[in-house]
Amino acid sequence: MTGTKAWIAGCSGLRLTDDERAFFRDERPWGFILFGRNIAEAAQVRDLVAELKALRSDATVPVLIDQEGGRVQRLRPPLSPRFPPSASIGQVYGGDRDKGRRAAWLQGRLLAHDLRVGFGIDVDCLPCLDVPQPGAHSVIGDRAYAEDPAIVAELGGLAAEGLMAGAVLPVMKHIPGHGRGEADSHLELPRVAASRADLEGFDFRPFQALAGLPAGMTAHLLFEALDPAHPATLSSKVIGEIIRGAIGFDGLLMSDDMSMKALQGDMGELAARAIAAGCDLALHCNGDMPEMQLIAANVPELSGRSLERAERALDVIRRQPEAIDEPALREEFTALVSTMA
Repeated sequence: MTGTKAWIAGCSGLRLTDDERAFFRDERPWGFILFGRNIAEAAQVRDLVAELKALRSDATVPVLIDQEGGRVQRLRPPLSPRFPPSASIGQVYGGDRDKGRRAAWLQGRLLAHDLRVGFGIDVDCLPCLDVPQPGAHSVIGDRAYAEDPAIVAELGGLAAEGLMAGAVLPVMKHIPGHGRGEADSHLELPRVAASRADLEGFDFRPFQALAGLPAGMTAHLLFEALDPAHPATLSSKVIGEIIRGAIGFDGLLMSDDMSMKALQGDMGELAARAIAAGCDLALHCNGDMPEMQLIAANVPELSGRSLERAERALDVIRRQPEAIDEPALREEFTALVSTMA
């Protein structure tokens, strides 16, 4: 049986079309990602996730979502409780270190419960380990735990542990750091003029501290001191020398969404460049069929080190969630974060 290919796909609506079903069976993406356009009510989401997972009976098919809390929460009430942004966890930590640590783990564990038990979703693009800098664009803002790299690493690591205890794969983002971006990479390519020394002393530190996590996502930023010609996602120097080298990350590396406006050009060529630069997977989110056809035609089958990394990541979701008293944990979490309301 042939393996999966080096990409992650979105789909267009609340259920798969016949064309999507046939295309995904042929082009075998490693996984799928859900957005608001894919979400209406609970049974519909569960059915869509089950259908995506059933497309390949011979492989574990992960389903991803961005469920951070705050502004970035695809599943919202009544489908899922509303969670605070990561900055609120940092505020709890600022008042009481132990309570902040506990809140970070609880948020990860409860998110995992809601995603995995509620819907069968088993990958959460969390924690956001970016450290915001004064003057940076608000696209990160309160998605960051704090403005101190050590606190970001501590709380992000605990959130990731909570997710993994619930058998949900965390994806740390955005490597090597989005906190200095002066533009929204959804709309244009941000450029960062900071020196490598400044980046190493600040931006890289949370990722270095958590380099043992199983999965990560690149940043669509151009770091002038690292590679003045290519954004990180398309830079073999940034991925090889910085992400794999200085940061020391050897987990599964996916691109940020290839359809974001920070990247310009033919979608197939961009996907091929991301893989050639060192990304293990090209992530494509918008569900546009012509773009997906270009992506799928230009990425290889997963093999070698990329396949090994993917298998290690999938080990997280192949196990069963640890048992919890979910109502008690939710009550505890609410009490912790309500002090910051």
